[in-house]
Amino acid sequence: MKNYTITVNGTVYDVTVEEGTGEGAGTAAPKAAPKAAAPKAAPKAAPAGAQGSVKVNSPMQGKIISVSASVGQAVKKGDVLMILEAMKMENEVVAPGDGTVASINVAAGDSVEVGAVLATLD
Repeated sequence: MKNYTITVNGTVYDVTVEEGTGEGAGTAAPKAAPKAAAPKAAPKAAPAGAQGSVKVNSPMQGKIISVSASVGQAVKKGDVLMILEAMKMENEVVAPGDGTVASINVAAGDSVEVGAVLATLD
């Protein structure tokens, strides 16, 4: 056994540490790696040829509760395209720049992951 004096945030503690045999957590045989999660379904793809050059990605995981924009609609930077609910808060997903909506890849009620392409603009 070894005795130590430790000070934490101005409080002094006397600690006694028992010496082990070396068969503790640090030398235990490695356990099997956890299984990888099953792959998630890919977000809904837009029709072929309907992808725009500017992608609007999901900033966080959540659920789409409404879609305000429609394909072919002209939008300006900052216009609300859809509302994403995350952690019981409604977050506006806005157009990153001026353009025309080329595709909407989600619908109200869809769950999305971080980085999922929600819409594209031309």
